[in-house]
Amino acid sequence: MSDVADWWRTAIIDMEPGRIELRGQPIQDLIGNLGFAEMIWFMVRGDRPTPAQARLFEAALVAAVDHGPQAPSIAAARMAVTCGLSLNNAMASAVNMLGDIHGGAGEQAMELYHFVDAHAEGPEQALDDWIAERGKILPGFGHRFHTPTDPRAPRLMALVADAVEQDACEGRFMKVGQAVETDLMRRKGKPVPMNIDGVTAVIYAELGFAPPLARGLFCLSRSVGILAHAWEQTQQGGRNKGPTPPHYRWTYLRNGS
Repeated sequence: MSDVADWWRTAIIDMEPGRIELRGQPIQDLIGNLGFAEMIWFMVRGDRPTPAQARLFEAALVAAVDHGPQAPSIAAARMAVTCGLSLNNAMASAVNMLGDIHGGAGEQAMELYHFVDAHAEGPEQALDDWIAERGKILPGFGHRFHTPTDPRAPRLMALVADAVEQDACEGRFMKVGQAVETDLMRRKGKPVPMNIDGVTAVIYAELGFAPPLARGLFCLSRSVGILAHAWEQTQQGGRNKGPTPPHYRWTYLRNGS
């Protein structure tokens, strides 16, 4: 049976009838003693955050839960339930909307910060090289709706500064993010402040998460808003609601132009 037993290998869970252990800890010892944000950390990483790290981590998760029905993922969830889908199907439809453009900026911003941090010639040259390779739009900076400032960003950055004082993190990636922000202002001639993706990327980088996890963590965070909107729409009712009211029509392109 070794070929069956070794088909999946995991350090996350061990289980048999009457016993469940997660990361070596009996589930009954975790229930009531570990908060949900701490549990996410524990399951993904295998260790436990300090209280100061847990507070900063939870703040990042709270900040990104929702951004309104105009967000494609939220709209998808609301439309899904009007088509008769259950909550879990609506949530799955919405989470599947979170890709490189809608939902991926946090991961990309973390990649940017690591790139700048590792660059031997400083932030300005690092950004020149990044832009030459990936284009002029820097993930995590500026916001098409919240101008001039994303209201979530200053609060989160203040919490990062507090966490540095409490030795919850070093402040290294906070400084990188600020350096990018400063150089962007020089290039653009006006402030281009960090948005929610840029600041949560600072937090996840400070806390030692790998860049791909930023997208997974964003999915967990945004799932809260997705569930809330899907449930609200379920209670409101409605059938087959599309992205716009029926009396608004699309633009028809005659002869494809």
